[in-house]
Amino acid sequence: MPTLNIGILAHVDAGKTSLTERILYDAGAIERLGSVDAGTTRTDTGAIERERGITVRSAVASFTVGGLRVNLVDTPGHSDFIAEVERALGVLDGAVLVLSAVEGVQPQTRVLMRTLRAMRLPTVLFANKIDRAGARDTALLAEIRRRLTAHIVPVNRPTDAGTAGARVAADPGFPGTAADVLADNDDALLEALVSGPAPTGAEIEERLAAQTAAGTVHPLFFGSALSGTGVAALVEGVARLLPTAAADTDGAARGTVFAVERGRAGEATGYLRLDAGRLRVRQRVAVHRSGPDGAAETVSARITGLQVIGAPADAREPLTAGNLAKVRGLPGVRVGDRIGAAEAPAEQQRFTRPSLETLVRPRRSGDAARLHAALVALADQDPWISTRSAPGEGTSVLLYGEVQKEIIAATLAAEFDVEAVFAPSRVVYSERPTGTGEAFEAYDRQPRPRFYATIGLRVAPAPAGDTGNAYGVAVEDGSLPRAFHRAIEEAVVRTLGQGLHGWPVTGCSVTLTRSGYASPVSTAADFRELAPLVLMRALAEAGTRVYEPYHEYEAEVPAGALSAVAAQFGALGVGIGESAGDAETAVLRGAIPARLVAEVERRLPGLSHGEGVWWSRASADRAVAGRAPERPRTDGNPLDREEYLRHLSQRRSAVGT
Repeated sequence: MPTLNIGILAHVDAGKTSLTERILYDAGAIERLGSVDAGTTRTDTGAIERERGITVRSAVASFTVGGLRVNLVDTPGHSDFIAEVERALGVLDGAVLVLSAVEGVQPQTRVLMRTLRAMRLPTVLFANKIDRAGARDTALLAEIRRRLTAHIVPVNRPTDAGTAGARVAADPGFPGTAADVLADNDDALLEALVSGPAPTGAEIEERLAAQTAAGTVHPLFFGSALSGTGVAALVEGVARLLPTAAADTDGAARGTVFAVERGRAGEATGYLRLDAGRLRVRQRVAVHRSGPDGAAETVSARITGLQVIGAPADAREPLTAGNLAKVRGLPGVRVGDRIGAAEAPAEQQRFTRPSLETLVRPRRSGDAARLHAALVALADQDPWISTRSAPGEGTSVLLYGEVQKEIIAATLAAEFDVEAVFAPSRVVYSERPTGTGEAFEAYDRQPRPRFYATIGLRVAPAPAGDTGNAYGVAVEDGSLPRAFHRAIEEAVVRTLGQGLHGWPVTGCSVTLTRSGYASPVSTAADFRELAPLVLMRALAEAGTRVYEPYHEYEAEVPAGALSAVAAQFGALGVGIGESAGDAETAVLRGAIPARLVAEVERRLPGLSHGEGVWWSRASADRAVAGRAPERPRTDGNPLDREEYLRHLSQRRSAVGT
């Protein structure tokens, strides 16, 4: 059976979870409609999701349309969970972008649409809530074309919009309206419209499906998830216009874990999208992932359980390319694990790292160890949590936004029985090398070696535009056992988490230039513990500069509020790169330090009489002028040899006891 994997995405409160429920109910996949308000929806399975009425984690449900299996992935709509959306996008064949016919195009709608279009992911639009007071038709189309995309094709139109009796009917302008939009990307169609013969309705439908599949146009459906009107037309359109999954069943199994589900006993099940090959129970696979310190690692796994999404619970069928499944048997399964391929798909790298950090402490002093373990468990399950130990301070957690604090706190209390206290968020800066530096230490040049290892490292800036870190080897093959090479690389990755000022180092190239060991005395621990000392000396010689995260923004305000908004932006230090607009609306664009985003979002409604719209997303960092901010170290401080050696001795004593 052919498969179509689609995602439902939207700005928060646009009604996407309600739409999911309606689709599943109409398709016979569930026996009754769930309610977001009542907390009974099928895809919001967590207690926190049901209580707050927002989707936090990706969930998967399945139904059939004729001979087509449709796997429906319900994704978060809140911008604080954009990393979770990122994972979902990587496994989709197409998307449904939901917007409200009342509120119209919201800031996160535009963020999602920009990403979907950049990925060329086939997308149809659904204008929900046509039966709500204030729902719009023609005005909404104009707003979508102006603020979202001009390449939309209305497939149906509402009647009696804004009333409880609202219904939908075929757009009387179709296929003429469709032909005009499609001709923008089809020279042959344009010539036929100008010179004849005029294309038939069937030809327009065929071209609409082709351009939808290419991601160049977006069919638009009106309807109401609450009443169900227009939903059947949407489902039929999705099945007809979105392309099914590629079925490359040849070769080795290759796929990606995009979500993790934990049972009551803590057992983990991974949601896997298979891109190639076949997967069966008891099959052995290689699992590639990033370790706790960012270093790549590969583990062998044996599939112990496999449930293809959409197949009967007792089915024994294998997982084939293009399909999704719940998979058990992957040790320590994490979101982002790759089966059979070491490289992560490029589309999973579109969203930037979190730019906020908070310290989390237990409300009860005796819960420190349990709190840290709980946060580590959540980090394994959810890509929007990243942790690091901060001895004496608590556990550091990286965030995309303040809403995550509430969700994490509620999850810790409900699922782990731990009450947590969160410190005010602070911005996470980064460091980049400004020059080249080298350092070297040899065990055979010391009368009483502390480490039976020889390591030489060179640090240099990465090529222009490359913000990642790279590690390379410039010593002879076989000069070190493989375990020693791995220990050095893991130590380098971990050490770059805290540069000269305590911030993560980016845009850095590290090369192993010298190596040596004393057999049989040397151990991997010698190389793992010596590498930070050598690396930080090389980094100190190279020097680093601290960079502050910035966002590019777009603020849309009433024209009458422009002066007040611009003055406030200037007072806060928000740069205004350009302004545009008309007699009614003004649009400001520019760059803003990430630390100011929350403050601007808080003030904008008051400055714009509640009508301002704000959109921002992470952009290129900028060098900090003046004194560089510092972050307390948690790595024993390999910049100070004596302090670092004391740290190692204390750690060894703690392990020994």
